[in-house]
Amino acid sequence: RSPASPLRMSSARDSMQAVTAGACFCFCSVGMMFFNKMAIQAFPLECILVAMQMAFAALVLLTFGWSSLHFGSLIDVLRWFMVLPFFTGMLLTSILALKNAPMSLSITLRALSPLGSLLVERFYPDPLRITPAVIMSIVVTVVGAAVYCSSLEKEAMAGVGWVVLNSLIATGDRLVCRLLLAKDQCPVDLSKTACTLISNAGGVIPLTIAAYCKGEFSALPAVLATLTPWDSLFILLTCVIGLGISYSGIWAQSLISATSFLVMINANKFFIIGIEAFGLHTKVLTKTQVAGASLTLI
Repeated sequence: RSPASPLRMSSARDSMQAVTAGACFCFCSVGMMFFNKMAIQAFPLECILVAMQMAFAALVLLTFGWSSLHFGSLIDVLRWFMVLPFFTGMLLTSILALKNAPMSLSITLRALSPLGSLLVERFYPDPLRITPAVIMSIVVTVVGAAVYCSSLEKEAMAGVGWVVLNSLIATGDRLVCRLLLAKDQCPVDLSKTACTLISNAGGVIPLTIAAYCKGEFSALPAVLATLTPWDSLFILLTCVIGLGISYSGIWAQSLISATSFLVMINANKFFIIGIEAFGLHTKVLTKTQVAGASLTLI
């Protein structure tokens, strides 16, 4: 065997891990967007809903994942705290975007996220290499998003602000996670379950305070009284899938760049657009919007 064989085996193993982690994240992402859309319609208290999802993830990890938790030092924990505002903000604005805008609009505009991450990652300790193919794919994505938005109905425009804000915060979250997770950047000495636990547990308190300030606890009894068994199931599924997407997101981000991660998310767009247009029948896509959404998938 040549001396390079162990290196090739390690590279192949890392590639397989990246594919597996990416596939898990995309699967959870489709489910999370679908069930979040159903949950927020039945339970329109966004701060409480996201706080419940994060508390569920933290409780499950503390109960069943205790043996896998590893905290290198207090400094590592404090460094990971940089992720908290981005992660919490990303979840909350995602719910608000789904509450106020069609799913197809959310996912199409998010296709612009790799633009920002591409520029920032050029300044990382191990900069991302930019190829003509990468630039061309992003240009086509931008054109597709512009075509899609050109024929938006007036009522859908009300949610554009939340979608744009969510895209910005999500990009920041991916960039910080990449910096703190990748072995070739500035990694923290924390296990993936520990990172997932801190991200979720750390967001519960500020979201609970925000829910109180917004008066959501006053409205809670009336909302609970109107919930059907199906509504409760949708809410439970968002909690379960939320744990999956939190962990698989950290797993995938430790293996690929933030830009690659954001581009990878585009892979689930076709399924979500299809679910909204042909499954839920909550959105009728025009030919122009179909063309624009298709461009972002290329």
